Amino acid sequence: MEVTIRFTLNRRPVTLRTDGDRTLLSVLRSDFDLTGAKYGCGVGLCGACTVIVGERAVRTCTKPITAVAGQEVLTVEGLAHDAALHPLQQAFIDHGAVQCGYCTPGMLMSAQALLGAGGMPSRAAIAAHMERNLCRCGAHQRIVQAIEAAERAMGKRS
Repeated sequence: MEVTIRFTLNRRPVTLRTDGDRTLLSVLRSDFDLTGAKYGCGVGLCGACTVIVGERAVRTCTKPITAVAGQEVLTVEGLAHDAALHPLQQAFIDHGAVQCGYCTPGMLMSAQALLGAGGMPSRAAIAAHMERNLCRCGAHQRIVQAIEAAERAMGKRS
């Protein structure tokens, strides 16, 4: 059944008429050419498709497009601002936390949701939060280090 969905995508209001059964991942990639969120497992387990909806990291492969009506959606393409990389993006580069790069957009968005929640999570809290995002290359330690560096760059940790 076709529906009209209105939501904010990377700080811009959008309207889309589409089949209401489509996933957010399908819409982002096919309708908006935003290919940062990747298809991984298709059942919400690996995190390759993670974006932020509102303030929460969500798996787009299982999220129906109708679930984001009226909400703010932020993809990895929306992290950079005014042609400058976001501190998380720069930290991932600086710490070699990108390895093959397939999981990186989902990792970045999960990390952004964690840092956006406020406070200064410990190394153990960061590792636990990021555990749900899978990295086949084994870059998890560098990812945690990059998130800690981004916290410092963002003035969250001294």
